[in-house]
Amino acid sequence: MAATPVPSTLKKWIIAARPWSFPASTMPVVFGTALAVVIGGARFSPFLFLWALSTMVVYHAAANMLSDVYDFRHGLDREVTPVSGAVVRGWLTDTQTFRGAALLFGLATVSGLLIAWVTGRSLFILGAVGLAVGVFYTLLKAHALGDLAVFLDFGLLGAAGAWIVQTGSFSWLPVLWTVPMAMLVIAILHANNWRDIASDGERRVKTVAGLLGDKGALAYYGFLIFGPFVIDLALIAVPRVSGWPLRPMPLTFLLVLLALPNALELWGRATRRAAPRRPLDFVILDGATASHNLVFGLLSTTAVILEGILRWG
Repeated sequence: MAATPVPSTLKKWIIAARPWSFPASTMPVVFGTALAVVIGGARFSPFLFLWALSTMVVYHAAANMLSDVYDFRHGLDREVTPVSGAVVRGWLTDTQTFRGAALLFGLATVSGLLIAWVTGRSLFILGAVGLAVGVFYTLLKAHALGDLAVFLDFGLLGAAGAWIVQTGSFSWLPVLWTVPMAMLVIAILHANNWRDIASDGERRVKTVAGLLGDKGALAYYGFLIFGPFVIDLALIAVPRVSGWPLRPMPLTFLLVLLALPNALELWGRATRRAAPRRPLDFVILDGATASHNLVFGLLSTTAVILEGILRWG
């Protein structure tokens, strides 16, 4: 049997960063930027957008590396899967990866401080919260708070921060309208934790999936992948029929329903976890959920852009 070729140094660090997961954090930035321009009336700055987006990528890569180091050192991540990082594959040591994470956290922090100085002081507050959640994410995850951490960092805070970068001021609108997308980010983490219930339990690591058990985890996953459609429909309809002083979502957001077949396919994988059609269907459910999150985010952003075209056309 031929030996597995050793990858280049660049590839090792790319795998360590786990770029397949980046849409989870970057889509809220893209979405928040689109909202700021179309709904908030901001003048689009491509430079600030790319700056904010690249900062989020560096920050997310650092968080991924730190999480891999924690999981490896605590015996939580020993088996290689298609979405594993470089530590468990033996391509980088945990010490090397920790140093890489520290360097990237430093770069992201400096970049974030500069963006906040240039665009809006309220970004300092969001950035401080986001950085704290990222640095202590591994501890939060071990105490069943990982879901809340990714909901904030790779959902609400990303969109709100992108809005501030373009408009210079804070608004609750991007926070509220990003909730559906943020739920799907939780679904990615939950799929991972659900798969690892047994190993996490052996090492006394608490996750929401572990606390719920297998059947409860299935119900929770269903809530996370189908709930976003319900919330978007509610944000479209309720303000229009109730008279609440809440800006309704544009009707263009009905586009997200095009992602419903993806959600149904994921649900099928989840319900067939004990007897999957393909061996890795449940093992890589987190990666498949990440792909669904990307589709949902792109449709949501397209809905915003289409609303702007219809309004200005």
